Amino acid sequence: MRKKERYEKVLAWFEANMPVAETELHYADPFGLLVAVILSAQCTDKRVNMVTPPLLEDYPTPEAMAAATPDVIFEYIHSVSYPRNKAKHLVGMAQMLVRDFHSTVPDTLEDLIKLPGVGRKTANVIQSVVYNKPAMAVDTHVFRVSNRIGLTTNSKTPLATEKELVKYIPSQLIPIAHHWLILHGRYVCQARIPKCEKCGLQPYCKYYCTQYKLTAGTKKAVNK
Repeated sequence: MRKKERYEKVLAWFEANMPVAETELHYADPFGLLVAVILSAQCTDKRVNMVTPPLLEDYPTPEAMAAATPDVIFEYIHSVSYPRNKAKHLVGMAQMLVRDFHSTVPDTLEDLIKLPGVGRKTANVIQSVVYNKPAMAVDTHVFRVSNRIGLTTNSKTPLATEKELVKYIPSQLIPIAHHWLILHGRYVCQARIPKCEKCGLQPYCKYYCTQYKLTAGTKKAVNK
């Protein structure tokens, strides 16, 4: 199957079977989402969703969080991964928003990555989810699923994966395609044991087709 056809089939399947796909992080406004995405690095969305309500209740705005100290913020987020660093990032991020961006979460990659704790992946999430821009955030799920299905070819880095996905996915679908791939990786195409038997993408998946051929070949050899 040619790559263009694979993309068309995969995207059509997602459109038909997952018409609604969105972030599982809970948030009320762009600042709340930015806080949540920073906290979500190497941490589950479930854990982040437990931490953010009390944090954002007491520090709901950039001004409020900018006036706090990392030690105070740490007490709210100590159960997430790398809480000390993230506490520093959150306070620094809030201070920069107030100082340089009029307390408004910016909408460009160039400005977002200036913020402490914000890398390319986080910036792309904000661009995509908040501003509906054609930005593809590549986390471990997107990286793994894209490679397994065959949407990417020998992409060794998140950036290479991002560039290849953006090249082939229509721009208007990129914001939702980001969530399709994440959710598929989280619940079906899991890292250790993918649930291929439950996956509707079997006919278009490079990994599944390879595994099937190996199994069929083994059975044939045994029958002989």
